[in-house]
Amino acid sequence: MHPIIEKVTQEIIERSHPTRSAYLQYIDKVARNAPTRVGKGCGNLAHGFAACSAAEKADLKADYKPNIAIITAYNDMLSAHQPYKDAPDLIKQAVSEAGGVAQVAGGVPAMCDGITQGEAGMELSLFSRDLIAMATAIGMSHNMFDGALYLGVCDKIVPGLLIGALSFGHLPAAFVPAGPMPSGMTNKEKARARQAYAVGKIGRKELLEAEMASYHSPGTCTFYGTANSNQMMMEIMGLHLPGSSFINPYTPLRDELTKEAARQVLKFTSMGDDWRPIAHMVCEKAIVNAVIGLLATGGSTNHTMHLIAIARASGIVLNWDDFDKLSKAVPLIAKIYPNGSADVNHFQAAGGMGVLIAELLRNGLLHEDILTIADKKGMNSYCQEPKLIDEKLAWEPVPEQSLDHEVLSTVAQPFATGGGLHVMKGNLGRGVSKLSAVSADHQIVEAPAIVFDDQEDMLAAFKRGELEKDFVAVIRFQGPRANGMPELHKLTPPLGVLQDKGFKVALVTDGRMSGASGKVPSAIHMCPECEVGGPLAKVHNGDIISMNLQTGDVNVLVDEAEFNARVPVPNTAKNHHYGMGREMFGRFRLNASSAETGASNLFVCD
Repeated sequence: MHPIIEKVTQEIIERSHPTRSAYLQYIDKVARNAPTRVGKGCGNLAHGFAACSAAEKADLKADYKPNIAIITAYNDMLSAHQPYKDAPDLIKQAVSEAGGVAQVAGGVPAMCDGITQGEAGMELSLFSRDLIAMATAIGMSHNMFDGALYLGVCDKIVPGLLIGALSFGHLPAAFVPAGPMPSGMTNKEKARARQAYAVGKIGRKELLEAEMASYHSPGTCTFYGTANSNQMMMEIMGLHLPGSSFINPYTPLRDELTKEAARQVLKFTSMGDDWRPIAHMVCEKAIVNAVIGLLATGGSTNHTMHLIAIARASGIVLNWDDFDKLSKAVPLIAKIYPNGSADVNHFQAAGGMGVLIAELLRNGLLHEDILTIADKKGMNSYCQEPKLIDEKLAWEPVPEQSLDHEVLSTVAQPFATGGGLHVMKGNLGRGVSKLSAVSADHQIVEAPAIVFDDQEDMLAAFKRGELEKDFVAVIRFQGPRANGMPELHKLTPPLGVLQDKGFKVALVTDGRMSGASGKVPSAIHMCPECEVGGPLAKVHNGDIISMNLQTGDVNVLVDEAEFNARVPVPNTAKNHHYGMGREMFGRFRLNASSAETGASNLFVCD
């Protein structure tokens, strides 16, 4: 094991000991070796299976068959979640044949940042993670279940499902992916169309045709944003079946993997002799594996918040310094758009998760000894890929090396010696940056600040031709407490246009950009946020800002005494949209914390 990874893991274990021990003591106390429903009142139990078939009622009123919950994020508006329509029937069939019963325990909301991007609804996006966690826990709270399957893919959905699942951590659980849509228009061509529209070279009709050619069928979007980073993380933590993350929907292999996940959960209930509760699976080493996977693949910056929140729900104290230290040990060995031209289907064809995991294990860059949902414990089981042989599911060893070194390389010949994410720090606070998508000649920027309090104001300035120069865009009051921390993707095309014209441009914000931040250097998630008086609220137009993604430094070059004497400007734009969700947003703000501590105080395990 690499000494830095070993050291960071041990530091996490030691600092987490009080909260992790308390969490596991609680989990072990509530576990039982009989069906959870045993002991419920007759009226309670009858309510629990009133809508079941006669055969299922017979099974559930007895006390020898486990009952498996299905928590689903299905809806048919989101392409990534539409394939879950038939999953409950597949799961119920597989569980029944394997000697159990399965019921849909509940549904959770699943909003799409691609639909709400730049709209009022986006201000509820980050909040939806906590709502999903609550809805998950509510579905499980009927206390009828001995295990669970969680069906979700996209940005806040998987973190929310996992946080909720950890509230019932004494139960075994598997996460069931839906798979990416087949490749359509390349992401590079799509980005080119967006930039062309931003400067008026094409109209709305042409832009819509380009977008439709990219987002064209059921399945996850094919670029490597938060949704596909979720899938990578669930597999590298052992919560997906080996090799299952990026199999396209509506294929025989996808359906067989869904059924096999159901059969696996049935094996691991406390009623058997191989109890694998999710509380013990999401351990310190599994969390470190997730960070390593994120760094090695250049995954979404959103997970610098989500992973911290997931860890705290399991009693584990993870922080940004852990990300920063690990980034110095973990090289970038995958190039998936926006870090390169390939999409996730190309990554899968190159060898996918199995080849990635095998390469990290060979070089001592991944913890092998974690509990997983594969038959054999440990990550060595994940150096395999699923196949259908004579219509039966089987696993075979992955290729010994990548089939496309332009997409998936090696530790010996990485795309970058450090991981894809860096912590940024300086007199403007602390934030994060996605270094992997930014070319070396754009990683150092020193230019005057232009300050905006809303992304729409910057877009208007761009359209007026006022940004044809070197500058650092400062977008303030975009943090969790200010307006829910909406992603600022709409800024990427105009900033990209200006960068292509030869201007030195960069972005500093207390908001977020996610996995689609692109080629523009940025320092995001800046803490403390402006709403609570963070230093970014002291920056004036014309102040020189220095940003160095290589060293992780971001500073305003103003005399220290003068800068300290400045009073942070107040947020004068508090009448944000919020749509019909403004009451819910008010409740979220009461529990919002900084991005550095996971953006919420709701699910901290103390």
